[in-house]
Amino acid sequence: MEHVRPVTNSKLLGRMLRLKVLKISDFEFRNRDRELHLAVKPYKNGCRCPHCGRRGRIVHLGSEARRWEDATILGIRIIFHYAPREIDCPTHGRVQEEIPWAAAYSRVTYRLEYRICALCQIMTQKAAAEILKMSTSTLSDLLHRVINRARDGHRIRGLTTVGVDEISYCKGRKFATIVYDLDRACVLWVGKGKGRETIDRFFQEALSDDQRKRVRWASCDMSDAYINAIRHHLPNVSLVIDRFHLVKALNSAVDEVRKEEWRQLDVKGRKAIKGLRWLLSLHSRNRTKAHTRFLNRLRQSNRRIHRAWVLKDEFEHFWNYRCEAVARRFLKRWMTAALRSRIPSLRVFVTTLRKHFDNVVTFINRPLTNAVGEGLNRIIKIVKNRASGFRTLDSFADLIFLTVGDLDILAQIPSELRTL
Repeated sequence: MEHVRPVTNSKLLGRMLRLKVLKISDFEFRNRDRELHLAVKPYKNGCRCPHCGRRGRIVHLGSEARRWEDATILGIRIIFHYAPREIDCPTHGRVQEEIPWAAAYSRVTYRLEYRICALCQIMTQKAAAEILKMSTSTLSDLLHRVINRARDGHRIRGLTTVGVDEISYCKGRKFATIVYDLDRACVLWVGKGKGRETIDRFFQEALSDDQRKRVRWASCDMSDAYINAIRHHLPNVSLVIDRFHLVKALNSAVDEVRKEEWRQLDVKGRKAIKGLRWLLSLHSRNRTKAHTRFLNRLRQSNRRIHRAWVLKDEFEHFWNYRCEAVARRFLKRWMTAALRSRIPSLRVFVTTLRKHFDNVVTFINRPLTNAVGEGLNRIIKIVKNRASGFRTLDSFADLIFLTVGDLDILAQIPSELRTL
């Protein structure tokens, strides 16, 4: 058997706990061996200024020890104890030395902060608190501090394509406005409310004048508040009305025709068009030949529903055009045909289409939609449902930024400090 070099208990604990930037000088088990308290000190990194990182001369030895909680390992809470020293920095004067394993004024280590953020991305805060052996309120407070510290001073950069939409975050019809970067598929900003004041606050507080001038494309629904705000604050933008919301409005108009006919028909007539709601909303590429034959038979039995369906199918060709002038001519002919159909719901849709005509045709120059935003909304709804809702928007916004924000929160913790 080869000779094994003896290792002290402190070195063994340091290797087992993977402590790289600190050295253990003493240890003690407390609370019936459920807590491991370690007396530590910086290892090859002490006496540095927290502002510039320069080494300084020690002018005062720490008299009162501070404590930092580390990640729970094998069900045992790890707690560090150390009395920070004061140094004389050539640039910043007398300051307290930098603590390499934790952020300034923090009571937990970088490793625990990383573990909290990583767990809260994939599970509820309650489940994460049970794993980390802490109360839910404590974990929520730590998570909020970490996210605020990471995003403090963060500026939006390279924004050229913006998307705007709203979501509900609480019962009682409470809404929040979400602003997306559609090129990078991330959330830029979350604001309370969905009116003009809310979106104005984003453009005034989050973007500078030069940033607003560099935005070239924007996508939103047909909300006047969003449209007017985008036109007012973004002088060089080309606004595209979201395709999803426009098609949804057309489908609602066609379904309104079906509802009107349903109210006027007798039992036998209603049986003949039963199940038509789902069929009318289908895209042409998703229909079978049997579906098409059934809809064509409506030409004899119910000409109004058949006419509405034909107009809806014809409108789908608009999205395939690549020349703006040709697309404009097609859209004008389609609006004329819809008006001549004398169907009230389609006439209302034509009025909406005429109001946003230029912003709809802009789609031909760049087929921009809020599809990326809707995908992010799906993730946001998963986060909301996983927590069974949020009482305040701040708590909800923390999880949104942590999950799909434009700043990678976990990457703000240096990789060498995630395991210490």
